[in-house]
Amino acid sequence: MNYLDNLNAAQRGAVLAKDGPISVLAGAGSGKTKVLTTRIYHLIREGVPALEILAVTFTNKAAREMRERVRLVLGEDSATPFIATFHGLGRELLESYGKAIGIPRFFSVYDRDDSEKAIATALKALDVETKELSPRAVLGRISRAKGEGMRANEFYEKYSRSGFGPRIVSEVWLRYEKTLQAEKALDFDDLISLPLKLLEEHADVRVQAQDRWRYVHIDEYQDTNALQGRLANILAAKHKNLFVVGDIDQTIYTWRGATIENLLEFDKKYPESQTIILERNYRSTKNLVDAANGIIEKNKNRKEKYSTTEREEGEPIMIHMARSAETEAYWIAKKIRELMRSGTRPEDVAILFRTNFQSRALEEGLLRAGVPYRLLGTHFFARKEVKDALAWMRLAMEPSREADKLRAAASPPRGIGKVTLGKLAAGQRSQLRAGELSKVEQFESLINELSLATDSLTPSEFVKLVIEKSGLRRALVEEGNTEDRERFENVEELASVATRHDGTPGKEGISAFLAESALAGDQDELDQGEKVGVTLMTVHAAKGLEFGTVFVSGMEEGLFPHQGMGGEKDRDEEEERRLFYVAVTRAKERLFLTLARVRKIYGTDFAAEPSSFLADIDNSLLLYDESGADVIYF
Repeated sequence: MNYLDNLNAAQRGAVLAKDGPISVLAGAGSGKTKVLTTRIYHLIREGVPALEILAVTFTNKAAREMRERVRLVLGEDSATPFIATFHGLGRELLESYGKAIGIPRFFSVYDRDDSEKAIATALKALDVETKELSPRAVLGRISRAKGEGMRANEFYEKYSRSGFGPRIVSEVWLRYEKTLQAEKALDFDDLISLPLKLLEEHADVRVQAQDRWRYVHIDEYQDTNALQGRLANILAAKHKNLFVVGDIDQTIYTWRGATIENLLEFDKKYPESQTIILERNYRSTKNLVDAANGIIEKNKNRKEKYSTTEREEGEPIMIHMARSAETEAYWIAKKIRELMRSGTRPEDVAILFRTNFQSRALEEGLLRAGVPYRLLGTHFFARKEVKDALAWMRLAMEPSREADKLRAAASPPRGIGKVTLGKLAAGQRSQLRAGELSKVEQFESLINELSLATDSLTPSEFVKLVIEKSGLRRALVEEGNTEDRERFENVEELASVATRHDGTPGKEGISAFLAESALAGDQDELDQGEKVGVTLMTVHAAKGLEFGTVFVSGMEEGLFPHQGMGGEKDRDEEEERRLFYVAVTRAKERLFLTLARVRKIYGTDFAAEPSSFLADIDNSLLLYDESGADVIYF
């Protein structure tokens, strides 16, 4: 069989469109990876050397899978194109040509933890307390500035005479850059900004790179930010062979800096470009495809695209309203057990949720029902922010716990390091300097205050007190970024978990809560060994994946669509709808949408309204489950 025979007309058109700028608008399940790999194979068959082909995608997993597919069609012994993430491409450019801007051939890359430690050192050198300005907040501001194309000296010139925060950030950034240079290191942002600087400022290097890769392919183009878009354009500027694939309807990372305009306005930047639309969905049943169309067509900021399928009509989408998050989780677990008895493999089932804190009730429901599962990401009780809060609670119950003391002193940072705590543990309190002693005394006073509170407060009241007094709320909400605020929701969820022990106030109830959380946190086998069982993950993490059966939990107004910490002003309605579209299109055979009538948030019960997104699905595609739940209609 010819390699083009198993392509539909639109896919074949994308593969055969050899030269010039080309944008492919690929709907969910439309075979975009197949198109990319077949196109690369076709170019090589047409005489393009493999080493002159570049393909860039967004995750290491996607890059590995694309390389494997290309090797499969080319043969193990054949030369293969350069296929990598944007950061992998940046590293390759700097290793090959970075000498022109003073980058050594071999350099290390700082991860986020390395960067935060270096920034903390710079803050200390400037006599700035981390409680005044946290390393994480400073790094976030530097990262945003780098993403906007700014450099340390430009930022300094602009902000060094501004208010306290911008001025300190500008000075810290200069020190941070000196640290990176001294250690011959770059951070993640440098791997995009420096290659762009290299190509824009050095014509000889630019021509070398452009001739090295005459055919440039960018996957998930809707997720590129401004710098990544510029990098792609400059690499393709000489030969104009830029092939981008993406789906505007799956743009769900604008909060990370993704610029939907890169794909939305591709034909304006390249008036001579071809646009090819892949509309046939090979993944999902007709009911699911029709539902997805109904959801996404409400968005205005998109290009017209209507998915079709030749698959069967399939099962209707089931909606279930439970009384609470716990009964919602129980119903989902029960339904999965029924499916398993009917022959469904748990590995072909996913439970998706909008925010991380929802995973706690879902995990408990699956555990109690004996349904095997794996959590994509970190287990709820093993998440750093949750472990930080638990350390404070354990320390209040037993102030002599050195491990918890070390963690609590650093979460959030309060200028008490390991050396200081080591002197205290060794009975060398008299050796502390006046400043160190003052910080230690404040820390000890706070622990004593919390210890006294364990005598009378209920567990949920105690959790709330710890969150406030420790400074976790301030660090994650007032000083943090968007990701930090989502981490705070996980900390808040601890108060909801603790309410089950409120019938036993004081130390006994708090001790029972801590014991429960320790046992739940010990389920570390979930992230080890063979990956089997139902998959739990956020909708963001599910992008690019597919499952026979999908449950989307928490379909409540304010949760999905998510309202955010700042209320309505934080909500991007179109992005939230795109996120729901992504959730729905993960399902191949069946989809369940669940919600709770009452959901406990931060230890308080809130009456929930059904998500407005549910009304976007035609009622003929829905089935309302009445088993032990309230029935809702739209």
